[in-house]
Amino acid sequence: MQSWLGLVLVVVWAGIAQAQQAPGLVGAPEGVWQGQIHWVPLDIAGTRYLLYTRICRPPREVPARVVVIAHGSPGSPSEARARMKPLACDSEAARWFLDRGFVVVAAMRRGYGETGGSWVEGAARCDAADYFTSGLESTRDIAATVDYAAALPFARSQGMVVVGQSAGGWGALAYNAMPHPRVTAFVNMAGGRGGHYQSQANMNCRPELLVDAAGRLARTATTPMLWVYAENDSFFAQPLVAAMFGAYTQHGGNGEYEHLGPFGQDGHRLFFAPGGSQIWGPLVARYLASRPAQ
Repeated sequence: MQSWLGLVLVVVWAGIAQAQQAPGLVGAPEGVWQGQIHWVPLDIAGTRYLLYTRICRPPREVPARVVVIAHGSPGSPSEARARMKPLACDSEAARWFLDRGFVVVAAMRRGYGETGGSWVEGAARCDAADYFTSGLESTRDIAATVDYAAALPFARSQGMVVVGQSAGGWGALAYNAMPHPRVTAFVNMAGGRGGHYQSQANMNCRPELLVDAAGRLARTATTPMLWVYAENDSFFAQPLVAAMFGAYTQHGGNGEYEHLGPFGQDGHRLFFAPGGSQIWGPLVARYLASRPAQ
């Protein structure tokens, strides 16, 4: 009996492992938003990765416009990155888009959550910070997610939206500097890198390099962006954001910068926090109305 049970457990475990190593969806849709976990394939110079991704969709059956939501990076050790989960379908940020008919796609980039692997976006030391390259690494994962979403039968393959928060916002900024034929709108929510240096609020690692990288990314940016930051953002203070946006627009980037008042205890959490969509929602709605869905 014990050997038979052991064989069953081995077979079951092997099946789970194989499913986790194969691109595509895992399990049946759940809930009113038909949430599903997908493994999104990413190939870099012949090395294969799979991004752990949650996809939520509105109840209607016609193909819908897609929003890809890129997460941030905790300002704490690697254990915090490993515990991260993709955005839930019933979260306020996801619901804002779902209620407006969007398919919501939230992938964990390399080095985060169940995607695992090496963290390729950050530097081991502050003196080795390279925010330009960090942004380009994020674009690999975001671009793979966009391409995967375009092939879904319930998604429209054009007119996509990319929304990024914190490090994800910086990734959106960088992706705008790359070819992105499927994407017509970018929203940068409190985007940047190097915040909470040495785990201290309002401390940044080499902020001048962040400003310089924003200017470099602007040179090949092609889509007008929406930037949204709150006054009491503990990761990126308003003088730094103003310098970043100034460098971005001076070097050819096109965008609208919304400098909001304080939000809660830390404005950096505006996008995902309860009640946040009441503030950023009208700004995003207005911006999206100006960006073509085709």
